[in-house]
This record gives sequence, structure tokens and C-alpha cells, in this order.
Amino acid sequence: MQPKEQSDAAPQGLEKSDSQWQRELTPEQYRVLRAHGTERAGTSPLNSEYRSGTFRCAGCGQPLFKSDTKFDSDTGWPSFYAPLQGAVGTSDDGAFNMQRTEVHCSACRGHLGHVFPDGPQPSGARYCMNGAALNFEPAPTAGVKKA
Repeated sequence: MQPKEQSDAAPQGLEKSDSQWQRELTPEQYRVLRAHGTERAGTSPLNSEYRSGTFRCAGCGQPLFKSDTKFDSDTGWPSFYAPLQGAVGTSDDGAFNMQRTEVHCSACRGHLGHVFPDGPQPSGARYCMNGAALNFEPAPTAGVKKA
């Protein structure tokens, strides 16, 4: 598994000042998305979210993962075996004297988590994401019409 590097440039309109991000995000979202923090394992309600739908970036709303790629990795963080095409970028992360691959939103460059080569098939990847960096949008209920 070799994640692909994405462009460092954020799409127009997603360049925000640090103070704008602090106003728009909760303190925990800001710490994770903008300061490259990690939430405590097992604290995200998204760990137990298995309804059909889409996991989106909590910073900009970009769709990142479909729910059918989510799996229980027993790590304490929401995990997926594949992102939506073009939704995430990666970069080398040598923090804490470890070599890891950081995953960020390709639109706003917010830190999402890390990807590891120990996931299930078909990809063999484990995208270990911070729940604070994600929002879940349930799929529309079949047969229900919106007003």
C-alpha cells in the first residue's frame, strides 16, 4: 500500500486565517485539524457509527469516506480501508521519532489522522482517523421524500 501525495494547495475559498479556524471549529476540532493533535482513543462517538452514509471533513465539509469502507480496527479510532477518490492527501510524519504517513483533507488540508499498511482487503490500508476531524451525514432514507 503506497498512499499518493496530493497537492498542497487548498482550493480557492478554503484559505482561512488561524483566528477564522478558531472561531469556526470547536476547541477539540481545532486542536486536531489545525494543530495536528490526536484525540484520546475510544472517545469519539463515531467509533460506533455504522449507519449508511458519508463521513465528511469537520473543517470544510468535503466528503472523505463512505460508511461501507468503515471497519472496527480495535484501536479506539474510526478506521476505514479506503477514502473517496481525491478526498485525502498524505505526507510523511516523523513526529515522536516514528515514521508514519499523515492523512489530511485535500480541500482544507486539515489533519485527519494516519494511514497504516495493516488494514483489511481489498486495500490492505487502515485509515485511522480522529473522530473530532469528521462529521457523519446519514444516507437519505429510501422512500422518504424531502419537503
